[in-house]
Amino acid sequence: MTDPASALLAANRRRRRIRRWIAIGSIPLVIAGLVLVAKLLSMYAFAHQSISAYVTGDYAGSEAAAHGQSWWNVFEPYKAPFNSGTALAGADRLPEARADLEDALTLAKGLEVCDVRINLAIVVERMGDAEQAGGDAAKAAELYGEALEITVDTPKECDSEQAQQQSSDPSRDMGDTLDDLEDRLQKKQQQGQQQPEQGQGGDGQTEQQPDQGKLDDIEDKLGQGQQDREDQLGGGGSGDDEGAGSGTDKPW
Repeated sequence: MTDPASALLAANRRRRRIRRWIAIGSIPLVIAGLVLVAKLLSMYAFAHQSISAYVTGDYAGSEAAAHGQSWWNVFEPYKAPFNSGTALAGADRLPEARADLEDALTLAKGLEVCDVRINLAIVVERMGDAEQAGGDAAKAAELYGEALEITVDTPKECDSEQAQQQSSDPSRDMGDTLDDLEDRLQKKQQQGQQQPEQGQGGDGQTEQQPDQGKLDDIEDKLGQGQQDREDQLGGGGSGDDEGAGSGTDKPW
């Protein structure tokens, strides 16, 4: 017969051995959990730092913090280029800002595209303003057309309460912002087209004008987008056209 004491000792050894292997096997899971928690905390920290720096006018700091969000960001991959592009826009580095925001647009899903499209349209509009100030009315009109197309292609769901709750700037009404953008960009385009042709250079060449077919397509989209928003709002609108046609919004 087996000695009860020996059997008990053997059983205890087996239990200790099992517990030891369980502990060893759980180490990778514990490490992965700690890494995940650290990553989540760092994402929130970088996001808060990026926004805070932007608000205080530290655009370089905001951009640097935004780049900190890019590593292994499987939850909101669009946020890093979105925040970086917005910071670059604040620093008037508009071509770089546009590139980052376009990257963000390819990564954004669902209602995430709302903020990205609004800021991207504002950046392209500001690029048009810069060309207009530099005397290149044709290039300015082309950029205004691109900004208008970005705006009218914004999903109608962006003018909803759910989209507003997810906005990066809760104080900015998305519906009003989109309406103001459309009105302003249309007026800027019209003003550019009404100007006398200034594209004649010393070689007698005329600067390229915006493609009329593309402008007509934008107009069609514009009308449909405006109708969708009015239907969603019960036929209402922003009701405030003051200041439309001049200036730009500040993105965030």
